[in-house]
Amino acid sequence: MENEDNLEGELKSQGSSRISIQHESAEFSSSSSVEMPLHSSRVAQTNQGDKFASIMDALGEFGTFQQRLVALTFLPNVLAAFFMFADVFTFTAQKPYCNTSWILAVGPNLSEAEQLNLTLPRDTSGRFMTCLMYTPVTRDLDSIIQFGLNYTESCYHGWIYPQSRTRSMINEFDLVCDVEFNVDAMKTVFLAGLLIGSLMFGLISDRIGRYPSILLSILGLIIFGFGTAFVNSFQQYVLFRFGAFQALMGYCISSIALTTEWLMGEHRAHAVILEQCFLSLGALFLMGLAYILPHWRLLFLLGGAPVFSLISFIWVLPESPRWLMMRGKVQATKQVLCYAASVNKKTIPLSLLDKLQVPEKSVQQASVLDFYNNRHLRKITFVMGCVWFTVSHNYFTLSFRMKNFGVNIHINHVIPCIMEVPARLCCIFLLEQIGRKWSLVVTVFQCTFLNLLILIFPSESKSITVLIVLLGQFSLTASVTVVFVYTAELLPTVLRATGLGLVYLAWASGAVLSLALVSQSLATISSSLCCIFATCALLLCSILPETCGQPLSDCLEDYSSQMR
Repeated sequence: MENEDNLEGELKSQGSSRISIQHESAEFSSSSSVEMPLHSSRVAQTNQGDKFASIMDALGEFGTFQQRLVALTFLPNVLAAFFMFADVFTFTAQKPYCNTSWILAVGPNLSEAEQLNLTLPRDTSGRFMTCLMYTPVTRDLDSIIQFGLNYTESCYHGWIYPQSRTRSMINEFDLVCDVEFNVDAMKTVFLAGLLIGSLMFGLISDRIGRYPSILLSILGLIIFGFGTAFVNSFQQYVLFRFGAFQALMGYCISSIALTTEWLMGEHRAHAVILEQCFLSLGALFLMGLAYILPHWRLLFLLGGAPVFSLISFIWVLPESPRWLMMRGKVQATKQVLCYAASVNKKTIPLSLLDKLQVPEKSVQQASVLDFYNNRHLRKITFVMGCVWFTVSHNYFTLSFRMKNFGVNIHINHVIPCIMEVPARLCCIFLLEQIGRKWSLVVTVFQCTFLNLLILIFPSESKSITVLIVLLGQFSLTASVTVVFVYTAELLPTVLRATGLGLVYLAWASGAVLSLALVSQSLATISSSLCCIFATCALLLCSILPETCGQPLSDCLEDYSSQMR
């Protein structure tokens, strides 16, 4: 009773109106008459299943420590967008011509136009051919002008780019003609990096912790992201980009898990949404740099340099107390919680810290096999995998359609990025008013309806199609935001990062299918599949539990009982 009186006085001094405390059944029955007037009924229900709720209340639900934690994720997300979408601007289209400088030996005063006119053959439409040149001869300039050149051959002296104003990967490594750059190949590297990174870092994050996993991903960004500026061949570029995509996926999974496990209630959703807003701002930052800088190496040098500031995360980033507790590190859990309380200028009562105990069953037995062995976890993972696959396929199908409208590359990316910020902020209202489950249903339904409109309207109605595609991207951005928040809350702490990695596989699979169909000019079939997949996903969503106002699950035993 003495401990209860101390705890009650601590809560009253904080003026908390949102968190109630989980006690043993006998203790709870004796103190419920005092606690109920202080807390809303929904949050009281939440905390009955969350052993950390009372401690989070004591250290401050969203104090200086949590605010600093959320702020620390902003810069990495800006850089994540930069490294993720840089390929769009490093492979800008170039108009190549064979290097025919041999003719300058016989006519040094020729202008560039005269040189091309004498040494390059033309196609049927009268334009210079890019992969052929006239065979060099030993005649004088007058005879070349009078009789012309007859025989052609491939460009064996390289290419020139007279109309190019920027230095891109294409004119840096002559990715034309026989070694022409394939956009789909680079997208495949992107998706392969995401696939391997999601599996690898999901397991790493659950095995060694969120903190070291984030540090490893930052190290990967420094080596493979910033280091891309110094590659000497296209093969090296592909290798470095592959490593950067893995690191990006590692940071994304680990940071979402860390944020989810430190924050409570709606603060958790708000933090994830703000992180994704900075992802959109990072894409705008990339486009601004790409428009100003004339060289792709400068783009990586200046845009990637801020990644070195993330080295400070070694000293300022905390580990997740939930993960520490699930790994049996009780003393480390108490230390990190007390540190957070000191930053918030709060004190956690010893009576609360003493209740932190190692789970009865060793959580180290949790493995990826539990996604098959545990019936409830298997069901949740399967349904969310279907939803992620659907949202991804819809998102990439609409994005590829937008690129076919012949819009300037910068405008083509600026408009969606500007629309993404309000779309994500709208999710705050949706998640608070109708919950996670119905927010997902509403946004996915909107995407399905808009895809249906694309199929109905004729392709000649270009302005209407562009409007529908933009509205579809707005809805899909909202869907992506909701699915991130929802998935992180559905998964248990012991396998949260691994589960996020597994559903990312479904995300990449949806993107691969969309890429394959659109590249084969089967956009109509892709849009039709979007409607079918979305209908199936909406039906499957009906069996998902609502997580709004519910406690996070930590171990598999609590998870199974809570899902029931």
